[in-house]
Amino acid sequence: MSFGANAFQHVPSLRDRILPPETSPMRFSYDRFAELDEQARIEAWPPGWRMSHEDREANRREVLKDRLDQDLWVFAYGSLIWNPAVYFDEIRRATLIGWSRRFCMNLTSGRGTYDCPGLMAALDEGGRCDALAFRIPARLVDQETELMWMREMFSGSYRPVFLDVTTPQGDIEALTFVMDRDNERYCPSLGLQEAAKRIATAEGNLGPNFEYLESLMEHLDELGIRDVGLEALYRQACEVRASSKKS
Repeated sequence: MSFGANAFQHVPSLRDRILPPETSPMRFSYDRFAELDEQARIEAWPPGWRMSHEDREANRREVLKDRLDQDLWVFAYGSLIWNPAVYFDEIRRATLIGWSRRFCMNLTSGRGTYDCPGLMAALDEGGRCDALAFRIPARLVDQETELMWMREMFSGSYRPVFLDVTTPQGDIEALTFVMDRDNERYCPSLGLQEAAKRIATAEGNLGPNFEYLESLMEHLDELGIRDVGLEALYRQACEVRASSKKS
């Protein structure tokens, strides 16, 4: 299977910059959950570190009620930009008003640990977010969203909602994973220096937290997207890393 024949007609420059789903490590399976469950047992992770399969699937079914047999647009603002891990038939540049990309989610696995937590990008209320949106064809929606929920709703820290998104080809309604402000992983009050320190020093089984920020900045730059808040965070994180090397 591959992306749709005309998937990149609006953004041809992205054709070779988006990781094919069949090669993506983020195309989760139940085997991956079993591995993480064993790691959690050995390292004594606290209860509730992930959603149960039953709760996650119930959430997906509720959110996508009456939508599983029609095309589905998804707003991609973080790693979904270059590594969606699902198949789509169309991709566009997109803008979401009223929400902004922020490193406001506590990260205790993947690119952080419980002893040295990192931060993950999420959508928080306020501002605007320039990014991408892709369309999953109706025939694949049930299959691909099951995999997407395994990835995005792994810990239940997001709220999957449908929001109005602007694209050059017309307005759309897109599934968007926004930060759940009631979730314990939400950390809105970190200052720039503290956030940068976390990102510069945290590391997990997927690698350094800084690599994620750096990759996000590189892909936004490829799209010609400016995110002033992220640029300031990146500069500060670079300074922290440089200072630690000197010492």
